[in-house]
Amino acid sequence: MRRVAATLLLAALVPLSCTSAPAEEAAQEPSRSTPVATGATPEPGVSAVPSAEDAAPAEDARPRFAGRVWQLPSSLRREMRGTTWKPGCPVPLTDLRLLRFNYWDFDGEVKRGPMVVHQDVSPDVLWVFGRLFRGRFPIKRVALAREFVPEEFEPRISSRRSVTASFNCRPVVTPLGPGEDFSQHSYGLAVDINPVQNPFVTADGFVRNRTACPYLDRSKRLTGMIHDGDVVVRSFAAIGWSWGGQWSGGKDYMHFSRSGG
Repeated sequence: MRRVAATLLLAALVPLSCTSAPAEEAAQEPSRSTPVATGATPEPGVSAVPSAEDAAPAEDARPRFAGRVWQLPSSLRREMRGTTWKPGCPVPLTDLRLLRFNYWDFDGEVKRGPMVVHQDVSPDVLWVFGRLFRGRFPIKRVALAREFVPEEFEPRISSRRSVTASFNCRPVVTPLGPGEDFSQHSYGLAVDINPVQNPFVTADGFVRNRTACPYLDRSKRLTGMIHDGDVVVRSFAAIGWSWGGQWSGGKDYMHFSRSGG
């Protein structure tokens, strides 16, 4: 509690205004399509170890979605132990699954990235990213989360790292600091999409990452931004997930979760 109180005090001393924004990026509204019920989601194949074809980026960049669900490879389990997963986390590693899927990046190229989620939601999450691919929604980068160290939290940062990720055994984190409870990311039941372009904004307008300042005006249509009713919000809603951009008070525009929290 002392650490949280100190963080809140630091945040209160930081100016809330953002510096001047760089030139706006051109962006297109994603194409819209009718949501499909969750029950229509097919079960992807599951294998213990990804093949070379599934582990590598799509070189031909064909405009076709491809993605699969895998059990966590032993090398990934070793990598996660002690970093994004630690003893005391609310789910065992055996309950997690590795997704690999194609997505459109900000340059309009097809890339392939990994994501770890809970096994119970792995087919649904893969289905969502298939919808985003077909809607050509741009994603800066899909990658595995980094270890969160509460003691290293800083009240203001300037970072261009905008990684779309899911599982990370960590506490709830707001722009004012880490809390006491486990985040839904700790269960693999939440996904953050383009965090710089879709920041967590407190009720009084404070945003932790200065690089996100150009995206505080949510009426803009900049590359990677999420808007109410777009293909991202509708696709997650189709599998029963809620969007942090619809919270009362502070809004977490990057955040989607099964529980709504």
